[in-house]
Amino acid sequence: MKQILLVEDSQEIFHLVRGALDSVGRLVWAPTVETARKELSGKEFELILLDVGLPDGSGFDFCQEVTATPKGKRTPILFLTAHDEISEKLMGFSAGGDDYITKPFSPLELKARVEARLRTVSQLKVEGDSLRWKELELLKSKQQVLLYTQKGQEVADLTSIEFKLMMLFAQRPEEVVLRDEILNEVWGEDVHVYSRSVDTHVSK
Repeated sequence: MKQILLVEDSQEIFHLVRGALDSVGRLVWAPTVETARKELSGKEFELILLDVGLPDGSGFDFCQEVTATPKGKRTPILFLTAHDEISEKLMGFSAGGDDYITKPFSPLELKARVEARLRTVSQLKVEGDSLRWKELELLKSKQQVLLYTQKGQEVADLTSIEFKLMMLFAQRPEEVVLRDEILNEVWGEDVHVYSRSVDTHVSK
């Protein structure tokens, strides 16, 4: 059964979320940031639901802390909060959140969003040298991208940079990846590249 972590100080919200996601997975409740840290250190979670205003810290700061780790980067984070200003939503996405749901929320909508995010994660499979996502297969050692269509298999002709970009986006489906982060991941931190180079390569 899928493990979902809810970082939320309200017991009432916990019961509401547990009822909504009962058929989706097992919900683990962490009422504080410190409790959430302990849960994450000893368990694997498929998804995290995160409030912004917590007794011992900010949900935005904790999101950045989680996504700074290799394991955290692979775990979808959905903000679930009463903070509904556009500026706060942008802060949530900039911190590394994958979705932003405001309170009061519909239990049915919450369930649908969580299921959709979990489906996206399950579509991404990494096996040895290859990475499969939907109709694509990326072969890391050969730096090749295979596209499977009704007509058969096609090989995409990509440069080394284009392959690295494709790999980055395939590993983080439906995430907002910042330009500076792309530069560091693909070109490297010690290489000076104009930021618009990202736009040029992605537009291809």
